[in-house]
Amino acid sequence: MTRPDAHRAVHAVFRIEAPRLIAGLARMVRDVGLAEELAQDALVAALERWPESGVPENPGAWLMATAKRRAVDELRRKRMVERKHEALGPDPEALGPTAPPAPDAAVDEPVRDDLLRLVFIACHPVLSREARTALTLRLLGGLTTEEIARAFLLPEPTVAQRIVRAKRTLAEARVPFEVPGGADLQARLGSVLEVVYLVFNEGYTATAGDDWMRPALCEDALRLGRMLQALVPDAPEVHGLAALMELQASRAAARTGPSGEPVLLLEQDRSRWDALLIQRGLAALERAERLGGALGPYALQAAIAACHARARAAAATDWPRIAALYDALAELTPSPVVELNRAVAVAMAFGPAAGLELVDAIADEPSLRRYHLLPSVRGELLSRLGRHEEARAELERAAGMTRNARERDLLLARAATCARGSGGGGSGP
Repeated sequence: MTRPDAHRAVHAVFRIEAPRLIAGLARMVRDVGLAEELAQDALVAALERWPESGVPENPGAWLMATAKRRAVDELRRKRMVERKHEALGPDPEALGPTAPPAPDAAVDEPVRDDLLRLVFIACHPVLSREARTALTLRLLGGLTTEEIARAFLLPEPTVAQRIVRAKRTLAEARVPFEVPGGADLQARLGSVLEVVYLVFNEGYTATAGDDWMRPALCEDALRLGRMLQALVPDAPEVHGLAALMELQASRAAARTGPSGEPVLLLEQDRSRWDALLIQRGLAALERAERLGGALGPYALQAAIAACHARARAAAATDWPRIAALYDALAELTPSPVVELNRAVAVAMAFGPAAGLELVDAIADEPSLRRYHLLPSVRGELLSRLGRHEEARAELERAAGMTRNARERDLLLARAATCARGSGGGGSGP
């Protein structure tokens, strides 16, 4: 293996393993910032050694073992500093109940689920909503600061500052590395659901890079969703989110072609959809509905996904019901993105002209100015109306805005089809 090949392999492995690595280290050292530094140290060690020794049989275990050795060294160093301070006299502030555990105890502590605990730490109320989102995407989503900045249309220094400040705030607040209970659990639950779905979405459609999907992130989010169902069994939205992720994940095998190219929803081979995940998703949605009350935003989106899951063929999809569900979602959580999705459903149910009217009504929304799906949807609707030249321009504009290479290729291919004077269908991924 050449050195460039080895470096590519290291970075690919690290991108997959980083969330679990940071979560396990944070349990040991009780400091998210330090855990991330230790994980980066393990990455550097792999970049130095793997080109010579080759990629280990279990690269994730190698990275964890390397990082743990460094963590033990760091814990021992801290304990030594503490003993010196003790010899000078006790300092109640420095030696509180959250002082680092003894190295052996930290290594041997049983692991229930480090990722779940890390999610609850990243969603601690001492952090602002923006900081929680950025920190979660960094630690659990594995996104770079640049990728997070692109996703939220923010300057990179702003995002970097948020992440640094968030880690410092958690350390200064001495937030315990645990899943909270009672009122604390309920207070953080909404934020936890939000960030788990953010991680799932980053896996389902990658913000940037060469791959359409990042399956490991979807799997992590699914596992966290299932654990939350067991942890808070009486919360309808927990089951709603689990249902939504299970149903969307059921399409994974059909969402890419032989070369990894995206395959949009209406063009997917539905025989490749995972029947077990569909069954799990429908059962979770039924449980959310049985708990009573009006459906929340996740359960409503799950109900939309269920309409697709129940249709044996794209032509059998109940688009009027989907449009009605989007009406309810828009009323509950109004946003330009929900309106854009509603426009797609209306177009499928009542014709492209009706959908285009809704799209044009939000075309000047500032928050959608750099949102590539706006010109993408508009281009598809124009194509269906036979306005091919306008459609081509919109699809090319969307291709110039996306940061995902696979999606860019798809949009350019559809633009080329428009240029030849024939439109293509697609709806969404």
